[in-house]
Amino acid sequence: MKLPNGHLADLGNKIEEYSLNLNHQAGKNKAILFASKLGITLENAGLLKQALKEAAINKDVVIHKTNEYGTHYNMKFWLQTAVGKSLILAAWIVREGENFPRLTNCYPVKK
Repeated sequence: MKLPNGHLADLGNKIEEYSLNLNHQAGKNKAILFASKLGITLENAGLLKQALKEAAINKDVVIHKTNEYGTHYNMKFWLQTAVGKSLILAAWIVREGENFPRLTNCYPVKK
């Protein structure tokens, strides 16, 4: 199934403040993976953002869980850059009372 209203996907500040932030306690490991596997850093974060927006529209998701906050979805897609190629896991939520997905997490799969 496709992410509901993927064309309205909101990336928020997850990319800059978490997934690519070497100074974030939990995010730094993701930032290291993005840099080493794909060459993606804060300086070229637009590559990741564009890939996530395209994936939100075009890729399939699975429902991970539904709880009091909303419906959580997981998505996997391949991302290739000049540095390398990696499978990316992206997690989204459509909150109760909203009709668009918000990014909650994303990272390259370690393989």
